[in-house]
Amino acid sequence: MAYAAAEAHTSEKPSTPDPVEIDLTIEGMTCASCVGRVEKALRRVSGVTEASVNLATERAHVVGTGIDQGTLIAAVDRTGFHASPIVADEAGAGHKAADAARERRRHDLIRVLIAAALSLPLVGGMIGDLVGLDIMVPGWAQFALATPVQFWLGWRFYVAAFKAVRAGAGNMDLLVAIGTSAAWGLSTYLLLTAHAGHAPHLYYEASAVLITFILLGKWLESRAKGQTAAAIRALMDLRPDTARVRRDGVEREVAVERVRVGDIVMIRPGERVPVDGRVAEGEGSVDESMLTGESLPVEKAPGAAVTGGSINVDGLLAVETLAVGSETTLARIVRMVEGAQASKAPIQRVVDKVSAVFVPVVLVIAAVTFVAWWAVGGDLEHAILTAVSVLVIACPCALGLATPTAIMVGTGAAARHGILIKDAEALERAHAVTVVAFDKTGTLTEGRPRVTDLVPSASMDRSVLLRLAASLQHGSEHPLARAVRDLAEAEAVGAVPVTGFKALAGRGVSGMVESRALLLGTRRLLAENGLAPGDLEGAADGLEASGRTVSWLAQMAPDARVLGFVAFGDTVKQGAGEAAAALRARGIETVMVTGDGSGAANAVARELGIDRVFAEVLPGDKAEVVARLKAEGKTVAMVGDGVNDAPALAAADVGIAMATGTDVAMHTAGITLMRGDPALVAGSLDVSRRTYAKIRQGLFWAFAYNVIGIPLAALGYLSPILAGAAMALSSVSVVANALTLRGWKP
Repeated sequence: MAYAAAEAHTSEKPSTPDPVEIDLTIEGMTCASCVGRVEKALRRVSGVTEASVNLATERAHVVGTGIDQGTLIAAVDRTGFHASPIVADEAGAGHKAADAARERRRHDLIRVLIAAALSLPLVGGMIGDLVGLDIMVPGWAQFALATPVQFWLGWRFYVAAFKAVRAGAGNMDLLVAIGTSAAWGLSTYLLLTAHAGHAPHLYYEASAVLITFILLGKWLESRAKGQTAAAIRALMDLRPDTARVRRDGVEREVAVERVRVGDIVMIRPGERVPVDGRVAEGEGSVDESMLTGESLPVEKAPGAAVTGGSINVDGLLAVETLAVGSETTLARIVRMVEGAQASKAPIQRVVDKVSAVFVPVVLVIAAVTFVAWWAVGGDLEHAILTAVSVLVIACPCALGLATPTAIMVGTGAAARHGILIKDAEALERAHAVTVVAFDKTGTLTEGRPRVTDLVPSASMDRSVLLRLAASLQHGSEHPLARAVRDLAEAEAVGAVPVTGFKALAGRGVSGMVESRALLLGTRRLLAENGLAPGDLEGAADGLEASGRTVSWLAQMAPDARVLGFVAFGDTVKQGAGEAAAALRARGIETVMVTGDGSGAANAVARELGIDRVFAEVLPGDKAEVVARLKAEGKTVAMVGDGVNDAPALAAADVGIAMATGTDVAMHTAGITLMRGDPALVAGSLDVSRRTYAKIRQGLFWAFAYNVIGIPLAALGYLSPILAGAAMALSSVSVVANALTLRGWKP
């Protein structure tokens, strides 16, 4: 088994400011063109190295040095949008934001209903005319009905369009404002210039119904986007507002924000755990399903860790508080899911480039359409209405929503089942994985080895061998070291002081015990020091062939010799075999990368059905194995849990960390499995495939609407009203399609 050592290297370098990350809420964006405008403005700010804006979440994430919120907000405001800071971890902030969003949707619905009520008489007249009934509203009445819709309910489009033009850009609102104004203006001109006794054909219903359709589409879109954030709200709802704290022997209920580290929190059966902590008194079972996806309650006894947001099923628990507020596991999960939902997938960057030129191209197409129809047919009215249809159907809302809405729903569904996806890039890359490389200890196995055999040489007593091995490892926190110490404690073998202790990365340890210079580690360590296993080799080979890990204890000069060996066994995780089988069923190759000897590694690989094994790999060399697999043309996912896995997790196309492992591994990986179950690896790749499929479907429909709709409108086959309905439908259908991911299960 490989031993890991941490080494610190320092060098004199000029100090540089640490990068700062700032998140902002952006109000007023309506399409992908708006996103590009805000991103461009933020990137122009001095010190900004990265800026990403998400239309679905209406958030901006900015990274840079020497930047501040005020400068960034001012830059956004100059583009015509409104930016405001996001207050992280403010009590009830998530609920306040959700309430504000619901209130905005209520006001939007009222405006839709008013617009519909004013437009209905106009549409009624048009429908009556189609079936031969003369129920058309008089011209000035049409003017009176359409004008409030155009300039009151539709004023938002003028404001946004003016800001876009002022910023030298175009957006959806500019297309709507030009299109509907043209229809309203043509109708008003015809009404004012009509001869006495002549009733001109007016197009007020086109402008009024267009605005109504667009307002309805935006309301439906907003409502659907509210559903995509359900995962975040569900996570926020896990934390109770109050906690019952025992201080000075007295229990009192306080706001959860007032709980301090070290406080004893009393949790009755059926209550949610308000903080992260450790059970101080009592026993019971805790339901952690909303955090880990594990369906069965977990038994808790004194000393066991509990996580805020879980439910105490039975028993009275007294919990010592270890983390509160932003430091709790639940808060970190919420931040991770929010970060993933606000991040931008690589495919979205391509869409943004298209959107940046989309509006100018559409304006050109509309102008050409207008000129062509006027020149060929000489009908000014028809030319204007055809150009209006082009402008309206081309609104790029669906393009901007296809990717972020699918990512929001996909990451939310994954989080409900214990799969936390850090960013959209990891989510997108995971769908293309062709090989999954697993660390062995702690990932495929429980990572809690025990001593199975203690074999001394002919000249060594068993109890002395155990005492020397336990003493040599007295200062080590390695799992194998703990296993040796546990056996020594169980057999009442006392350890003696060790001096000159040194960890030998990937090979073992050395030190002085009872005036003996000792080594304990791999067969490779023996060979490096000119020692051979001797008569013990056969026994060690047999144990290694059966899957045991063997560590050799040797004494160095003047009397250099092998004193014996210690054999360790580990238990394969329950879901490991299922994980390998699920990946094979998907045509994905499985690989094990471990520091263990080839015998132990191959035994586990045979048991689980792993395709390839890389054994006796030093901690620093795991990343090289990943690089070798990538050089074979494979897309690699690395699954690990330890500090020594971090370089490999970073080197892989997708890093997947076990939450039961170290924080370093989780920070490095793009995906974290909350209950450390390797069976979730296939689930994380599956949710990526499903999400990426929804992204492709959304982009297909978004482009299809425009590719088919714009020529039809330019050729005069679509009226402005049909164009407006199609445009609204495109956005709603793209978001609704993404929402089908909510029912995903691993």
